[in-house]
Amino acid sequence: MDAAADDKPEISDDTAHQISVDPWYQVGFVLTTGVNSAYVLGYSGSIMVPLGWIGGTCGLLLAAAISMYANALLARLHEVGGKRHIRYRDLAGHIYGPKIYGLTWALQYINLFMINTGFIILAGQALKATYGLFSDDGVLKLPYCIAISGFVCALFAIGIPYLSALRIWLGFSTLFSLMYIVIAVVLSSRDGITAPARDYSIPKSSQSTRVFTTIGSIADLVFAYNTGMLPEIQATIRPPVVKNMEKALWFQFTIGSLPLYAVVFVGYWAYGSSTSGYLLNSVTGPVWVKAVANLSAFFQTVIALHVRQDRRHHLCLLLLSNMKKNSYIIHPNSQIFASPMYEFLDTKYGSGRGGPFEIHNVAFRVAVRGGYLTVNTLVAAVLPFLGDFMSLTGALSTFPLTFVLANHMYLMVKGPKLGAIQKSWHWLNVLGFTALAVAAAVSAIRLIMRDSSTYHFFADL
Repeated sequence: MDAAADDKPEISDDTAHQISVDPWYQVGFVLTTGVNSAYVLGYSGSIMVPLGWIGGTCGLLLAAAISMYANALLARLHEVGGKRHIRYRDLAGHIYGPKIYGLTWALQYINLFMINTGFIILAGQALKATYGLFSDDGVLKLPYCIAISGFVCALFAIGIPYLSALRIWLGFSTLFSLMYIVIAVVLSSRDGITAPARDYSIPKSSQSTRVFTTIGSIADLVFAYNTGMLPEIQATIRPPVVKNMEKALWFQFTIGSLPLYAVVFVGYWAYGSSTSGYLLNSVTGPVWVKAVANLSAFFQTVIALHVRQDRRHHLCLLLLSNMKKNSYIIHPNSQIFASPMYEFLDTKYGSGRGGPFEIHNVAFRVAVRGGYLTVNTLVAAVLPFLGDFMSLTGALSTFPLTFVLANHMYLMVKGPKLGAIQKSWHWLNVLGFTALAVAAAVSAIRLIMRDSSTYHFFADL
């Protein structure tokens, strides 16, 4: 299936990539740590509460299955036309042309912007929860916590001049993830054992609200598993490329998803329909333990926003500012995925003159990275509805990138070799997921408007 890898096909144009350096299990670990970012603390409330035990459990398993299938399709398209397409947009541009190349790039950046906004909301929630453990005066409201979180994220971004310097933070991010996952599961389990009978019924609402909430939860389901940047991750894996990538995907969707399931199911089992949208707000236990969990979630989100470990990957695209435009290196043995937003802006507009802490280079980072994160923070503070943002991200980017494009590109490339039943199946996926993406986008926007009306802008949730 991957014999072409032995022929060493060319890499996509205008790159200076070193590829095929990572074993499959390292890539599998990268995918796994992405799935288990601090976002897992919200799934009990955003997925299980609206869908219930049957709908939520079946939804998580079904979403894992269709995500595994769609990602496997995309992995099999890594080598097309005698080239290894190491960026999603390169693959789309090769198959469709420059217009879809631009559209794919736009969808990826929408994905990044929305996820980064969600990270800042998460960090704000963790900070507020930490403050609430030691004071009940309500002075430090969520918008203030989000502003503080955005400022800390900006300082972190400005203080890390070269994205390769983030490598050391990968270990800290993984440690923080383990801390809040273990604490959340242990404290939820203890509460579940000692608590009286819980109510697991789906909250009552009007029929239209119930429909839109269910569709939004479906978008959250696909958001939980997918990156929208699989070719960028696959670029680092050793030959046979497709076979090894499939091994990594199997690891992600089996063993790698177990921590996510533990947090989601134990959290919902312990608190039922009253489960908070941020699980650590529901748990009880020693104050210092809860503080450690919340601070771990806060610091992990600050790092993950730049390392993009959440859900997404530690693939290293090390930017060299003195290289030609659109030229990147994947450094062997690196495990960091530097945000393409910084890469693009630094490459196109950065001067690359002098040391990283020269005044003009620091000023550039303050203006560009600080400005970008200021916009993220403002949106997060105005609309601090984490579940709604997960739904909107799933609708606007995850559905199109992971399901619609993957199936249609497979038809475009493999169509002549497919039978009528196979073609019909892929067309059914294309049309079905397109309709679902539109419905999910409408649902997410409606939920944001509803929550904005209920809580008003800059809500203290």
